[in-house]
Amino acid sequence: MLICFAGAPKRGMIVRLMNHDRNDDSNNDSNGDLRKRLTPEQYRVTQEAGTERAFTGEYWNHFEDGQYACVVCGEILFESGAKFESHCGWPSFTEPADRRISAMALGKRASDDLSGGNSKVEDRLDESHGMIRVEVVCRKCKAHLGHVFDDGPPPSGLRYCINSASLRFVPR
Repeated sequence: MLICFAGAPKRGMIVRLMNHDRNDDSNNDSNGDLRKRLTPEQYRVTQEAGTERAFTGEYWNHFEDGQYACVVCGEILFESGAKFESHCGWPSFTEPADRRISAMALGKRASDDLSGGNSKVEDRLDESHGMIRVEVVCRKCKAHLGHVFDDGPPPSGLRYCINSASLRFVPR
């Protein structure tokens, strides 16, 4: 079992929690439509906040030039230039495609003045499985993508640890 502990928000930190409804109006597909369109693993990961096993996903060791889109809505989320080998078994990125990093990902209070408010990805406090982590979801459709940790390379120091099952690669 792999458990990742990294710089997550501390208890008592002021954070802005987002609506956790994964089936809101931003996702026009019904659950039945999504179940037909996605593989069982893609559905489990994106709609039930699942995690694929390390070193089993399609993109953990994939380094072609292109972009990574949300498998649910098609929104471009990450660029191949921000991908790096973290040796954790999941695709890892230093920043989202639009380069906007949220206050929560940086371990700051949500009231701090940072540019991450309109990023293509959204951060949420995740206290599941006895850990305190920062979950990453697609801002457009709220699909679960993975988590962000503070053990990445410079300059951001962040590692967006993303499930391959939540992504679709778009080559350049």
